[in-house]
Amino acid sequence: MIITTEYFLVAIAFWLMMPVVSRFAADEFGASKGLVGFCTSVFVIGAIIARPLCGKWIHRVGQTRTFALGMGLCLLLSVAYFGARNVELLLLIRFFHGAAWGITHVATGTIAAGVIPRKRYGEGLGYFTMSQLVAGGIGPFIGLLLIQRSGFDSVIIACAAASAVGLLLIPLLSVKDVELTADQVQETKGFKLSSYLQRDSVPIALVALVIYLCYASIVSFLALYTEEIRLIDAATFFFMVGAVVMFVTRPFVGRWFDAKGENSVMYVGIPCFALGIALLSQARSGWMLLLSAAVMSLGFGATQSSGLATVVRIAPEHRAGLANSTFYAFADIGAGIGPLLCGVLADLAGYRNMYVMVAAVAAAGLVLYYAVHGRRLRRRPRQEEAQCGRC
Repeated sequence: MIITTEYFLVAIAFWLMMPVVSRFAADEFGASKGLVGFCTSVFVIGAIIARPLCGKWIHRVGQTRTFALGMGLCLLLSVAYFGARNVELLLLIRFFHGAAWGITHVATGTIAAGVIPRKRYGEGLGYFTMSQLVAGGIGPFIGLLLIQRSGFDSVIIACAAASAVGLLLIPLLSVKDVELTADQVQETKGFKLSSYLQRDSVPIALVALVIYLCYASIVSFLALYTEEIRLIDAATFFFMVGAVVMFVTRPFVGRWFDAKGENSVMYVGIPCFALGIALLSQARSGWMLLLSAAVMSLGFGATQSSGLATVVRIAPEHRAGLANSTFYAFADIGAGIGPLLCGVLADLAGYRNMYVMVAAVAAAGLVLYYAVHGRRLRRRPRQEEAQCGRC
């Protein structure tokens, strides 16, 4: 419960800032659409660099100490936004803030994976990641509301407050660090690729890259898109609707994963996500915009939690941190590339056509999943269940 609360605070600080920083860069500094997209991408670049390093060192430094370091840096860098007097300085702060956020994200996921029984990873990580998805619903809602009524400074204060509360809760954690054997320590030494990535996690992580590429593109340009199509009032409730849908469905998705395996979830979740984006691209009324939010969030929530549960379940306990960081490092790459590419596409083709292309990319994610993981999984769930029973 404590680490889930911490995860919520980490996530809400991220989502408060995510949809409004692009608007701040455009309004305050007159940044182009491409540069506006880079304000999101540079944050993710910082996280991409930090995650593998954190995954390598987390079990040697200690999970709780790593989390405390990341949360403290998040607090300091949230306050640093007050000093952003030009777009160059804003980009620099965003980069280091992304690195700090990446550290806290890996640490919370690793702690959670250590306290959930493996045979209930779908359900347990479903509840854990629900806090992030709920934050993804109310965070942008609050962020958009704050920037409309009180300006960007109020968003900074809210982010700093979330990080401060997270720091205050750390002494309540009583999770024991994983004790590594000499051979396990040796595995993470040096600069070989296996010290920074969990190989078995890469196929699912590639799918996460595609899904997060699409989702980050939606979030980054939603405020500008809905302003253009004159649905800004309905957009205020876009993420709230998504949060409600994910909150209601997440427990069922987790149990579904544990009972039937990841294929049964992913083969429904990915098409659902793509359909939601397609509906968003054609939205011409408030109800259609909110319907797209519901459909898209159902698909995204199912694929995100199932993907994470899969990579952690198949990884050895002492490499859970690497599995977690590998999954989210690839997700971050997608989230970093997406807004940058879509900013260029929006300049060339407009927001509607850009979202049509994003929907097509999301649909292609189903083909990718089948090719790299799904087709090889026909007998694996029963084998893993037997192994868990022996354990």
